[in-house]
Parts: sequence; structure tokens; C-alpha cells
Amino acid sequence: MYASNYHKPSSLSEAVSALSSNEDAKVLAGGQTLLPTMKQHLAAPSDLVDIRAIDGMVGVSVSGDTVTIGAATTHAEVAASADVQAHIPALASLAEGIGDPAVRHMGTIGGSIANNDPAADYPSAVLALDATVVTSKREIAADDFFDGMFATALDEDEIITTVRFPKPAKAAYAKFPNPASRYAMAGVFVAQTGGGVRVAVTGAGADGVFRHNGMEAALSGNFSEAAADGVAVSADDMLSDIHGDAAYRANLVKVMTKRAVASAR
Repeated sequence: MYASNYHKPSSLSEAVSALSSNEDAKVLAGGQTLLPTMKQHLAAPSDLVDIRAIDGMVGVSVSGDTVTIGAATTHAEVAASADVQAHIPALASLAEGIGDPAVRHMGTIGGSIANNDPAADYPSAVLALDATVVTSKREIAADDFFDGMFATALDEDEIITTVRFPKPAKAAYAKFPNPASRYAMAGVFVAQTGGGVRVAVTGAGADGVFRHNGMEAALSGNFSEAAADGVAVSADDMLSDIHGDAAYRANLVKVMTKRAVASAR
């Protein structure tokens, strides 16, 4: 690893200042992607801005029909939250299935969303639940946030502070994990929301997380496994690698959608 300056601000304004005033500075939350990347000499940030001590960045709260989660809340905390379990059990289940215990107790929801790994679990929940990503600058709708593999709408000096999830009428997440990494080879989050049925796919798309319009249309008319089974899932634009080709992942998308529909509650 290369030498880096370490900052642990106590306020959001201090964090933004440290991030914007230092060249190549990076936000540090759980560090589950950033630190291994630095160890492999694939990244060399001049400064690390640790956001975990900032008030309001950790925890879960419920107000009306919205569940708000602080960006520095760990996967384990999301999974164990009584509020998440009560209002969006699919999200608690998703968090419980991320990586291994070490990753779940260090990795954060904000870090996962900001990194937007094409096989990460949380982006599918954000997109399917029509969540709002709140940052140090603005509020970003889920449909406007993800911008392709490892890319988001975030500016260089912008920090995610919370994520607001509307309570769905019904939702579930099903994934086929790589047996070694536990990353999704195909993961599908299905949600019945106020705006209709939303279906988001992670792990399978060549450009990262995406909504499947065909599944959404079919399930909006008939929320059943049979309806999902009748949708043609094209292999075009699906990821193909040593773990599975595009046709294999296209089939997994249909299978995981059916499983999610069957378990939705």
C-alpha cells in the first residue's frame, strides 16, 4: 500500500471539506472494496476520509411509510434491525446474505451503493424499492443514481448520508451466489410498490444493475410464478465470464424472479 493521509471528521461539513480539498481523496466507510484495492496497488488515494464517526451516518429509523438507513450502517446492522425486519423483510434477508460474517460486520450500505459493483446485492434493492439516495448535496432517485458498471451519479466531492426506502406492499430477493465469493451470479429483487411492480436484476447484466421491463409488465398484470415464467429473458447484454455465459445468466434471471415472486411478503 502507498502512504495516505487519514482523516476522521466529526461532521459532514468537515468530511466534505477534506474530500474536496485533497487531490485523489476517497471516502472510507467499511473499506471492504477500497482497502483490498489499495493493497493490490490498484488504487492510491492521497487521503482517506473516514465517515463512521459522523452523527446520523449509522442507524435505522422509520417515519410514516419510509425506512431510512444511515450510509455507514453495516450489513449486519441492517440484517439485525427490528425495523427493517418488520417493514422490509426482503431487505433484511438480502443484507444477511452478503459475503461472510467478517464482511457483514464491516461493509456498509452506503459504500456498496457508491461502489456499484455489478454483482453487489444492495443496488437491486435500491432500484426495485424505488429508494432515494440522500447525499451531502441533494436527493437522487434510484432510477437516476446507477450509471453503468462501477459508475453512479455521485460527484467526486459528494458523500451519501442516508438511503430512504418506501415500504413496499410485498417484496423479496433471490440470488444465485458464486460459491466462493458469495457475489450474485444473478440476483433479482421484486417489489410491489405504489408505482407498480418493479424488478431489478444484479450480477447478470453486462453493464451492472438494471430493471427488467418485461418482467415488470408481466407481474403487474399477474403477480405469479406463471407470469414470470412466460417472459422471454434475452441473453443480449448479459454478462458472460468463466463462471457462466450469457445464456446461463439469462436463465438464472428467470429462475430467480420466480423464486422471488414465490417468497414475496
